[in-house]
Amino acid sequence: MPQKARIRLWSNNVEKLNQVCSQIVDLSKRTGVKVAGPVPLPTRRLKVVTRKGPAGQGTDTYDKWVMKIYKRVIDVPAEERTMRQLMRINVPDGVKIELELI
Repeated sequence: MPQKARIRLWSNNVEKLNQVCSQIVDLSKRTGVKVAGPVPLPTRRLKVVTRKGPAGQGTDTYDKWVMKIYKRVIDVPAEERTMRQLMRINVPDGVKIELELI
């Protein structure tokens, strides 16, 4: 039987991500289990650079866009009561969750 559940969360909106993490931590404290995390993982930056000006003569000007992806990991003991309540957490759009039993 699995002993621990590892919850991986990621989003490009850090406020929504921290909100879901705090819900998980509060839930685990209410059920009386020890929680490890949320552990912040390195932020991934996706960069796109495009040339602004038309082809030909003139100065080279560029547009730069960056999308940041924030990640968190939370470890919770895999008790049945905690897992059932964990499945009922309201997750906003844009936050992805992966649950792994280890």
